[in-house]
Amino acid sequence: MELWPCLAAALLLLLLLVQLSRAAEFYAKVALYCALCFTVSAVASLVCLLRHGGRTVENMSIIGWFVRSFKYFYGLRFEVRDPRRLQEARPCVIVSNHQSILDMMGLMEVLPERCVQIAKRELLFLGPVGLIMYLGGVFFINRQRSSTAMTVMADLGERMVRENKKQDPHIIHAPQLKVWIYPEGTRNDNGDLLPFKKGAFYLAVQAQVPIVPVVYSSFSSFYNTKKKFFTSGTVTVQVLEAIPTSGLTAADVPALVDTCHRAMRTTFLHISKTPQENGATAGSGVQPAQ
Repeated sequence: MELWPCLAAALLLLLLLVQLSRAAEFYAKVALYCALCFTVSAVASLVCLLRHGGRTVENMSIIGWFVRSFKYFYGLRFEVRDPRRLQEARPCVIVSNHQSILDMMGLMEVLPERCVQIAKRELLFLGPVGLIMYLGGVFFINRQRSSTAMTVMADLGERMVRENKKQDPHIIHAPQLKVWIYPEGTRNDNGDLLPFKKGAFYLAVQAQVPIVPVVYSSFSSFYNTKKKFFTSGTVTVQVLEAIPTSGLTAADVPALVDTCHRAMRTTFLHISKTPQENGATAGSGVQPAQ
């Protein structure tokens, strides 16, 4: 019985710290987010198994329904611009910027039908989180072994080509396989975009499908790991026009990467409108990366 007074005192102390310390509030909200991810993943895994019986990209609609509820816990709002560019019934490679653990919420706000993702292999071993990603059809790559990662991407490209050939031309609106990739390769919250890795672009050229860039505005106005604050806020999501790859070869990939990076960086700086480290304001006369 003596345990309950101790737990009550600990809870009261935690609540007091959250009220008095911005850092304590930050860690409490991050801990809640992680707890939500693990709990929801366990429940969603059961639902997916009962509904579809195993691993399939169709499970993403179930996962998305659960994850989209997270924003209500944190007072987040997603303003999506030109979402129809993602919903067109065509295969494509979708590329987006990668900022933090909160990206999953933004992803599920706009994820189109039959869209698989590429993720680092380490996530597969995160208990129920890894399980739900596996059930959702996520492809895992080992970033430490480039040959293995290239094999996974090549196999995925062949699958996209096969599905494209099998598609019934009379079913105009039937959704085809789409692939979502973070070309920066790692989380980045420095107020700019990192250089892009080329895997997504080789995949698009191999499958001869367009690239659809998706840009999320900076989270720094409401979420900052360095300054330790996590408040409510609005994220602007801009879907850019598709970049065609028809007729391109592997030799065209560097130019394709540069074109996509320039377009996404310009858009990111424009829609973020957050102070940069050099005192300039994003979107006001900032030039694209060279």
